[in-house]
Amino acid sequence: MVAVIKTGHSLLRLLNYNENKVKEGAALCIGAGNYPIDYQNLSFEQKLARLQNQAALNENVTRNSVHISLNFDPSENLSEDRLREIADAYMKGIGFDDLPYLMYQHFDAGHPHIHLVSVKVRADGKRVDTQNIGQNQSEKTRRELEKKYGLVKADDSSKQQAYRLKPVNAQKVAYGRTETRRAIANVLENVLPRYKFASLAELNAVLQLYNVAADRGGEGSRIFRHRGLVYRVLDDEGNKVGVPIKASDIYNKPGLKFLEAKFATNDAAKQPHRVRVKNAIDLALLHGRLDLNGLISVLKDQGIDTVIRQNENGVIYGITYVDHAKGCVFNGSALGKAYSAKAILERCTNGGAGEQKTKLAAGKKIPFNRAATGNSAVSDAERKQGGNPFPPGDQLPNAKGLADVLLEPDFQGGQMDWQLKRTKKKRKRQQLPPQV
Repeated sequence: MVAVIKTGHSLLRLLNYNENKVKEGAALCIGAGNYPIDYQNLSFEQKLARLQNQAALNENVTRNSVHISLNFDPSENLSEDRLREIADAYMKGIGFDDLPYLMYQHFDAGHPHIHLVSVKVRADGKRVDTQNIGQNQSEKTRRELEKKYGLVKADDSSKQQAYRLKPVNAQKVAYGRTETRRAIANVLENVLPRYKFASLAELNAVLQLYNVAADRGGEGSRIFRHRGLVYRVLDDEGNKVGVPIKASDIYNKPGLKFLEAKFATNDAAKQPHRVRVKNAIDLALLHGRLDLNGLISVLKDQGIDTVIRQNENGVIYGITYVDHAKGCVFNGSALGKAYSAKAILERCTNGGAGEQKTKLAAGKKIPFNRAATGNSAVSDAERKQGGNPFPPGDQLPNAKGLADVLLEPDFQGGQMDWQLKRTKKKRKRQQLPPQV
């Protein structure tokens, strides 16, 4: 079993999300905790009022909603009674058993899962502390429930396949707005809280693995001028299909302002994990025997997807690494010059920049296994960079060897503090003329 806990600012939006799933036939309300009447007789207004009245006991708690999903292995066929039993035991284990909560069984994924809706304010008005609740109370409770009910353990190696998010099927959603919005929302619901990205380009590197893209439009477009954002479904070739979905039409409204608030926090949070990606790349290329596709395959086995950006001529000008194990996204040049697109091509056995130029001069495109990367479309702005695919900042320094670059520390201090101190000159004592 895998538990995911998220908090938010709007109880109405959270309840609407689950109730709309019920209306669409993709979910079912299967229970309620600490409500005065049976869940089957509750109206939408009654469900919402109970939660809002509890939250009103402490108006200082702005992030007052709690959204929890309990995910089970596809092989597990659990009845509604068993799901209710597990949900009640889980809420008790994390200290939410005295709070009002609703249970929803969802049918919109390849594995059984339920959603729990609750609040962060207790009956005495005290705020519920959810800091580190996922690592502490939730993990302990999860293990206990796995043992008690014989559930597939989340610690098993097979869990990565059991709960792996699948790409959107572009053919199914290309001609329907409701289907498109539902598919995009499902991807965003899994990606946004899980991955640490510090730019829209890094977010798109993850989304493109699942055939979705966040699009601001062209620089002269109305949506760009008004800082709008839409989400698009991509086909297997990276082309945009179907109708664009406004960020404001999606459950948690993941617009540009919402994303930018995450960028700075994510950038700091992901820095400790950059070493893992760098080491994985360095070890894979240690003996210089891998081509680009070989490197992509080796990294994929370690839970790192490599997203390649090419222009229309097949020239590779960008590279981004998506570390699924740590939930971090790194642009190649952000890791260091030795991990940029041009440097990686030079370090690979047959994908160097010189070879690209030779093949392009002969009218050939660079052979590249797109399927191995889950790579997707290139934006119009990126395609325009084809004439100079490697900006000056991505060039390897000529004066240094590759080993020097790899062994160069991330931060090299300049002058030390004591060097900055000005040397105090000695004042010469004024000598008086000898007295006669």
